[in-house]
This record gives sequence, structure tokens and C-alpha cells, in this order.
Amino acid sequence: MKKAALAARIIFGLLWVIFGLNFFFHFLPQPPPPEAGLKFLSGLMAAPYFFPLLKVTEIVVGLMLLANIAVPLALVVISPVVIQILLYHTILDPSGAALAIVMTALNLFLGIAYLNSFKPLFKKV
Repeated sequence: MKKAALAARIIFGLLWVIFGLNFFFHFLPQPPPPEAGLKFLSGLMAAPYFFPLLKVTEIVVGLMLLANIAVPLALVVISPVVIQILLYHTILDPSGAALAIVMTALNLFLGIAYLNSFKPLFKKV
């Protein structure tokens, strides 16, 4: 399980760093979204701070995962983003659903691998 968790952590971290940096440097081509996806993304782009903040967060989380620093915290921070990506690609833009499912699976697998770190959150105080 340790080797699988290490591999999942590195792959998950690389995905976040690569896609976060791509927002700023445009080294990977992005296909145009379908109309429903474009409407949703246009709403997000109406707030000029949203995507830069999101992408910096993705890069930081990716680096945390790659460096094995506060991995449980990184997983908690990125989980809402993963859920949103999964919902966006399953409902509005199915062309990217495969990667969204892989990212969700990696997030869930790592959550299970680090389950002992999360157990105190569910203890009665």
C-alpha cells in the first residue's frame, strides 16, 4: 500500500502542478468548452481573481503532495476542487470525464491511505 500511495501522491501532485502552471503559461492546448460549459466558465471568469487564486492553490497543493508536506491538509484543500471538476465534466463537458474520474479516484485513494490522519476529526469532543 505504501508504494501505491507514493505513486498516487506523485501522479496526483504532478497533475495539479502541470494544470496549475498551464493556466499561466499555456503550454497545453485547451479544447473549447461546449456551450453549457462556456456559460459556467464565463460566470467564474466574471470574478477576475477566481482563476488565478484557484490555479495558485492547485500549484501549491501539487508541490505539497510532491514534497510530502502536510499531505492530509493538501487533500482536504483540493477535495472541493476535485468534486467540482468531476461534476463539471460529467454534466457540462463529458469530453474530460475520464481525467476527472482518475483525479477523483486518486483523491479518494489517498484519503484512504491517510485515513489515520483524518480519524481525530471525527472523534467526539
